[in-house]
Amino acid sequence: MSSSVDAPQAREILGMRVDAVTYQEATARIMAVAAAGGQGVVCAANVHMVMAAHADPALRAAINRSLLVTPDGMPLVGMLRGLGVRGASRVYGPTLMLEVCAAAAQQNVPIALYGGEESTVATLEAELTGRYPGLRIVHRCSPPFRPATPEEDQAQVDAITASGARLLFVALGCPKQERWMDQHRERLPLVQLGVGAAFAFHAGLVSQAPRWIQRLSLEWLYRLCMEPRRLWYRYASTIPSFIPRAALQVVRYRTGLMKVAPVEVAP
Repeated sequence: MSSSVDAPQAREILGMRVDAVTYQEATARIMAVAAAGGQGVVCAANVHMVMAAHADPALRAAINRSLLVTPDGMPLVGMLRGLGVRGASRVYGPTLMLEVCAAAAQQNVPIALYGGEESTVATLEAELTGRYPGLRIVHRCSPPFRPATPEEDQAQVDAITASGARLLFVALGCPKQERWMDQHRERLPLVQLGVGAAFAFHAGLVSQAPRWIQRLSLEWLYRLCMEPRRLWYRYASTIPSFIPRAALQVVRYRTGLMKVAPVEVAP
């Protein structure tokens, strides 16, 4: 469903769409669609997502038809700037989640939480409602780590729909959450936001990098030091592959060998 908020400027980075938006613009677009009773998916893109989409055409297509694909990581902000979007800035998924929660509390828009362990989600709910008085969290679900059966999946869809939620935060990790959101795009009457590790961050279970480290584009190194066993393979398999491909795309654009074609963004 369309909204009165204009579609953002976008670029394709290794074939995957990334939108040049600010926190204010992203939040306004999300809330406009939610308030209008619309459906849509919002992805917070980083290098891992770009490389996963580069290797999987089906995943790339799913992400490219999203309502919004924000530049979650500074490398993608650099790519947007290198591809002619001079004012591009970061829209970090965990921070966007808080911005949307603040807007939802002000506008009385009910939200739901999907993903994470029960204890994590319970702590997160207490933290969010304490931080944003009036925030209505009308449903929360901690799905099993195994794939849900068709019956379990339908029960989850029915429960989320019956709750009346207009926004659903999905924390399953990339690319699982992007696939899940796309599969449920037409089945859930709301806006879905993939927020990755945001549940653990905001519940206080995982430390976020200080702002100065984020500004230096070294958050990946901070997170690697915090969770080396989980993240070392992801970074080792994506960053070395991303850098030469991204550099080549920017060089081709800057030398006129590649023209930036209009990128379609959902209305």
